[in-house]
This record gives sequence, structure tokens and C-alpha cells, in this order.
Amino acid sequence: MKIKCRPEDFRVEELPTVEPGDRGRFVLYRLTKRGIGTPEAIESIRRRWNLPPDVVRHGGLKDRHALTIQYLSIFKGPERSLHQEQIDLEPIGRIDEPYGPSSFRGNHFGIVLRDLSDDEAARALRAATEIPRDGIPNYFDDQRFGSVGPSGDFIGRAWIAGDHERALWLALAEENDSDRPGDARQKAILREFWGRWPEAKEALDRSHIRSIVTYLVDHPTDFRGAFARVRRDLRSIYFSAYQSHLWNLILARFIERITRPEQRVVHPFRTAELPVPVGLEPDQVDRLARTRLPLPASRTVIGSDEVAEIARSVVAEQGMAWEDLRVRHLKDVFLSKGDRAAMFRAGNWSQSHLNDDDLYRGRKTLELEFELPRGAYATLIVKRLTDAAGGQSAES
Repeated sequence: MKIKCRPEDFRVEELPTVEPGDRGRFVLYRLTKRGIGTPEAIESIRRRWNLPPDVVRHGGLKDRHALTIQYLSIFKGPERSLHQEQIDLEPIGRIDEPYGPSSFRGNHFGIVLRDLSDDEAARALRAATEIPRDGIPNYFDDQRFGSVGPSGDFIGRAWIAGDHERALWLALAEENDSDRPGDARQKAILREFWGRWPEAKEALDRSHIRSIVTYLVDHPTDFRGAFARVRRDLRSIYFSAYQSHLWNLILARFIERITRPEQRVVHPFRTAELPVPVGLEPDQVDRLARTRLPLPASRTVIGSDEVAEIARSVVAEQGMAWEDLRVRHLKDVFLSKGDRAAMFRAGNWSQSHLNDDDLYRGRKTLELEFELPRGAYATLIVKRLTDAAGGQSAES
């Protein structure tokens, strides 16, 4: 059984900290989107207004399977609206600096879970009352790993390991379940003609991928140079995905270290099976809430304590040392340094309530609203609720 949650039942709005005015070099916009990811939405805006990549800046990445509101800035951008099938863009003022991750403090969520039986609804509601108290392990959730194809190989890992051709092949040619028909066709062409660049160029439509293949026609083995011509925002996503995967593994190992087997439920995430703690004692909850885990990067300084030992062992199992975690040969992307909380708690949690489902007769809905800090995934809360209700996953 799957508990149903339509995209419009999953609403997200960024909570900006900047106050737009009537002066400044950057125009600030409110972007409302549905059925499209943030990079694709920004690319559509750039094409429509013929903008170079570096003039558009945004804060966070918002899921395509939701109705989302976020903000972005354009250097000397047009002060007019843009309305397309999946996006609405409205100018709301001017700011002195480009909008970025530090320009918002978190996100406000509104979620409706549908098609619940009375028993399922009661169990989900009980879990909803426990979440503000117990917190949620702060894993990067599945939408972080949309760039990972059926091979399970990470583009960022291949690059860091020095296999530049493999990294390029994964980025340009491996099929992906999120590919649009045109992208799937171009990837199929590349898989067929990989290494036969003139034939691949002849078969491809005019596109960003074709421009990279054009470079390979003249530089047939310069995979490093070809990868550097992949859009910067995509390359940044590739390396963030691998770093996030490593961090998830570190958190999983830490949870295993501080819990007993009966206090863990293993969940199948997109790139790994990860333990989620249940029935924790107060001291365990407190320890998880106090812990911050290092972001895997050579620039992140770690010592010799228990957390550092866990982090180094996770990376060693990847065949690397902590000091190897850096992006060589590319000057415009890097692995973030710092740390991340092992647990998050929802703020401004409204009273969750049950209603009759207007789409599924005789069934119930569970509605809730809350705020999360920047970087925390509301879909982890949805998983907690659906597990409690007896379902396997949420269906978008």
C-alpha cells in the first residue's frame, strides 16, 4: 500500500532574510514553480531572456514534485514578469548583493497525506505528535541524488578518483529515470557512438551536449577539458551528491554506534540502506541533537575523536583517504567544508489534524504545517509518517 501525496499537496516556501528595496544592482524575483526542478527552471528563464549563466543566483534547490516558492536575483535583470507553463516569475524589488544560500533561513512546508484508513490516520497522527519531541536524523534525502543513474556510480567519485572519462560518460551518457525524452535520445546516441565523436556530432541535435562533443571532435581524449565544459551548476550538483552520500554514511555509522539493534529501522534510500533510530532514550536523543558531523572534504579539519574515526573509516571504505577529498583540475567547483547537524527538529509545528479526503471517498487526510532550517528535508518527515501509518512510501 502507498499513501498518496499529490505535488500540489506538498507546498514549500523559502523564508528569505533579505529585504528588497527600490535600489540595488540586483533585481530580486519570487519564483513559483510546479513539476520542474530549480536548475531546469533557471535554465528556462535564462533561455527566455537570453541571460549568461553567472548573472542568475539562487539560494536553495527545490523539488520538482511539489508546489514551491523560492527567490532568485538577476544582475541588472528586467523588472517584468515571466509566465510559462510550469513557472511564474515576479520581480519584487532590488538588492545590493546577489541572492544566495545565506539569504534565507529555512523553508515553510504545508503537507497533505491522502487515502488513509482510520487506523492509518490514527497512527500517522500519533507519529506527528512525536516528531517535534524526537527529531529526525538529518540525512540528505533521495532528491539530492537525482544525478545518480542505475549503475549507482557517482560522477563526483569518478572524478576525484582520477577517472575523467568515466565521470564524463556518467554525466553525458548514462540513462536516468528523470531524463526527458529529448535528453534520453541524446544519451542513447552517445552510448552508441562513444569515442566516435564525428559520428556522434552528426547524430546529435543542437544542444549543450553537442557543443561538448564538438570539442571532443578536435580533442578526442581530453575528457578533463570536455568535463570542464559541462554546465557549472550541473558539475556542482555532481560533487555535492557524492559529498552528501559520504555524509549520510557517516551519520548512519554514528547512529549504529550510539544505538542498540532494536532501536534501529533500516530504510532503503536511493543510494544506500540507512538506519533510522526509534525508541531512543533521553540521553541518546540529547547526544544526537548535540552532534555535528564533518562534511567530507580535505578542507574540513577533523581531529582524532570518535566522530573523526568514523568519518575516516567511511572514506577509507571508498578506497580513499580524507585528504583525497578535493576537486582537482576544476577551479569553479569544490566540496563544501564545515559540518552539519546530525538531527533536525521542526519549528512552528502547527496542530496536525485529520479531515475527510475529498478525492478518496471514505478515507482520511492528514494535514500539517511546519518550518525547517536550511538544508533539512521535509520528505524525511513524510517517510516517518508513512512508516508509522503502515505504508511503504509516499507516492508523488
